[in-house]
Amino acid sequence: MASRRNESISGFPSRGSVSIDYRVPYADTDQMGVVYYAEYLVYFERLRNELLRRSAVTYKEWEARGLRLPVVQVYCRYFAPAHYDDILRITGWVASAAGVKIRIDYRVIREETLLAEGYTVHATLSAAGRPVKIPVELSRMVPDDCWRDGEDSGRGEKCSKR
Repeated sequence: MASRRNESISGFPSRGSVSIDYRVPYADTDQMGVVYYAEYLVYFERLRNELLRRSAVTYKEWEARGLRLPVVQVYCRYFAPAHYDDILRITGWVASAAGVKIRIDYRVIREETLLAEGYTVHATLSAAGRPVKIPVELSRMVPDDCWRDGEDSGRGEKCSKR
C-alpha cells in the first residue's frame, strides 16, 4: 500500500490563512441530503480565489499578466458529511511554493467538526503553457513557518509535509 505521508495536512500556519463562510445550498447535495463529494473541490476553488484576492492580486489580474495556475494534483480526505443549509467554514493557506509549483492546503469545518481536509498543487505556467518561476507576490504568501523555495525553515512541518 502506498504511503500517505504526502497527503497529511498538519496544522494551521501561524499567519497567512484565509477563511470564508458558505451556506450549503440544496444544489450541492445528493438525494440523501448530503453534500456530494466533488463539491468539496468546488469549495477548495472558492477559497483559493479568495486567498488570491486577499494577496492583492486577483486571479483575473494574474491571467491578464499571462500567468496560469492549473491544478496538477488534488487530494481530499472526508471525515464527516455536510448537509443542506449547514454553514461551513472553509479555511486555506499557501503551504509551500518552490520552483514552479504551489501547494494550497484546505480545511472544511462545521462548527467544531472537521468535515474534510485536503490540498491542491498548482503549476505556474505562462499563457503559452510553459513553466515559469513562481512570482514573488505568490511566494510571499507562504508563511515563515512553512516551506518556501524548497527550503525548510525548521518549522515547515507545521503547514505541510513533503
